[in-house]
Amino acid sequence: MEQVYERYPDDREAAVFYALALNASALKTDKTFANQTKAAEILNKIWKEAPNHPGVVHYLIHSDDSPQFAAAGLDAAICYAKVAPDVPHALHMPSHIFTRLGMWQQSIDSNLAAHTAALNYVHASRGPGSYDQETLHTMDYLEYAYLQIAQDGPAKEVVDELAGFREIDGANLAGAYAVAAIPVRYVLERHDWQAAAALSGPAIGFPLERFPWAEAMIAYARALGNAKTGNIAGAETEIGHLQLLEDKLKGNDSYWASQVEVQRLAAAGILAHARGDDKNAISLLQAAVDLDATMDKHPATPSSVLPARELLADLLLELNQPAAALIEYQAVLSTDPNRFRSLLGKARAAKQTGDSVTAHDAYRRLVALSKPVGPARPELAEATSYLTN
Repeated sequence: MEQVYERYPDDREAAVFYALALNASALKTDKTFANQTKAAEILNKIWKEAPNHPGVVHYLIHSDDSPQFAAAGLDAAICYAKVAPDVPHALHMPSHIFTRLGMWQQSIDSNLAAHTAALNYVHASRGPGSYDQETLHTMDYLEYAYLQIAQDGPAKEVVDELAGFREIDGANLAGAYAVAAIPVRYVLERHDWQAAAALSGPAIGFPLERFPWAEAMIAYARALGNAKTGNIAGAETEIGHLQLLEDKLKGNDSYWASQVEVQRLAAAGILAHARGDDKNAISLLQAAVDLDATMDKHPATPSSVLPARELLADLLLELNQPAAALIEYQAVLSTDPNRFRSLLGKARAAKQTGDSVTAHDAYRRLVALSKPVGPARPELAEATSYLTN
């Protein structure tokens, strides 16, 4: 594509597809985002000449889908849905930027529209009860956004809708991620450790065994749930399963092998804490954080199902190290702004260090962002109590 681009410098479409190739071939371990930066430079020039070009705004969103550049992609995100208002993926794509910026209601609106369009398409072609990767992809982003604003009722509806699907129209990476992640997110974001320990695989006819890293997310949730509820043997079993899945991926897909390794190390850290070995627990979680920091998230997902750094911060807070925990929570929020649990952790850590200004600001932000639907989270009552006393 670079050769085509250089040979035909006046061909707009050659430039657009070269930018796409740059984005598609970018390594998830390249934290300089060199390919994405070059792609954005090319696309922004064309966008000035062709403001309604759907490929330009689509690929610009992908170019800017990182913590460093998300703000630069906001205009393209807002534009894309207007350019192609009946296309599910076009309606969904703005939420990549909204998610990076912690704009949860905008992400919800984007994915509700996309989900409706996706269902209309797949039901028209295959009938009720069927689903495709676009249906699933919108639901994962929707689930994540609902949980960040404490809308646990609608989040549960997404889980239930997923459970009702029966016939898949093609199984691919994005679909596999969503099938595994949606129920895992629901239990982990709410810290429902008993439900996490009892989590089972999907019963919707999706071939999850073809995607070992997706299976790993369920094992990760069960490992954390078992460790948190004191089932040492159960946690050991799931961590062993994570090791097997990691080994299966090694040599074939280093990115996903490393993603599973992050989960295994994090789960092992929580298990070490359950055993009373807190020094080893911190060491294992720090290793998970360090490895995770070498990679960016895959575009198939709005976020990992539970960030390793947030788990480390939670552990430090539990071990009465609030100053260290506060640093880690702030680090999470610098890349994942407006995350519910990291905002809550920041407030609690600041409160314990005696930093009432930071605690007040974090609790205030948590309350402002949250729009509960369904059972109210006790954490919001905690925040309200602090702000009114």
